[in-house]
Amino acid sequence: MNTDVTAPASAALDMRHDCLNEQRRNFTQSLDETERQWWDSAQAQLAQRPDANTAALLSGQCKRNLKERAQPGTDGWSNVELARALLLAQVLEQQPGAEQVPLLRQLFLWGDDQEKIATLKALDWLDSRGLCVELALQAGRTSNSQVFAALALDTAYPSRHYDERAFNQMVLKALGMGLDVQRLIGLKQRHGVTLNQLALDLLDEQLAAERTVSAGLPHVIAFDLLSPAQRQRLAGLSQQRRLPPPWHEHLGGASPN
Repeated sequence: MNTDVTAPASAALDMRHDCLNEQRRNFTQSLDETERQWWDSAQAQLAQRPDANTAALLSGQCKRNLKERAQPGTDGWSNVELARALLLAQVLEQQPGAEQVPLLRQLFLWGDDQEKIATLKALDWLDSRGLCVELALQAGRTSNSQVFAALALDTAYPSRHYDERAFNQMVLKALGMGLDVQRLIGLKQRHGVTLNQLALDLLDEQLAAERTVSAGLPHVIAFDLLSPAQRQRLAGLSQQRRLPPPWHEHLGGASPN
């Protein structure tokens, strides 16, 4: 796990070329003839002028030249998202190592929300060493739940590279946004006493404010690591019918009558 969020921007990205090449093959095979003609032209333009302006221009053209649909064989990607990610990977691959991270940052800042989503979903392919952790942490401050979900869900990047504090903050924000925390890769490996306490603090806040208890909270808690006092507190809340039914199985008891 890389906890150095100040990694030098001059370092080269270590890209997951095997994953990228597989996605390129699958993406190309999914195109119809008209889409393929545009895609071949876009790749040729980017090969001729591999700079930020060309990459940004072609990314903006993806939605006009591709019929948006779910991309087969991927976990929640659309074909437009994947096209943008592959164009980004192509321009990064053609840069000197010291220029890769600055270019990725520049294109991320230039992008609209949909382009940011594509970049964040692809970050684990583009940056296997965690050089862009600082960018990811900045992106995670967004109030846009779709952008945040692209960073937090169905990607191993945070679990590989976030320290404990950053990962726990991401979990709490995902809960606050009502996202499905079961899609947080590596969550079970990050279970612990600290995350338990943060989750229980959130539970107390929600109950005190008479708000709905976050549906994902039980999945954040390592019940076998609860202290006797914490377990007793939850059991009492369950008996008072203040916890939703899914909590009962985790507490080792039947639902209250």
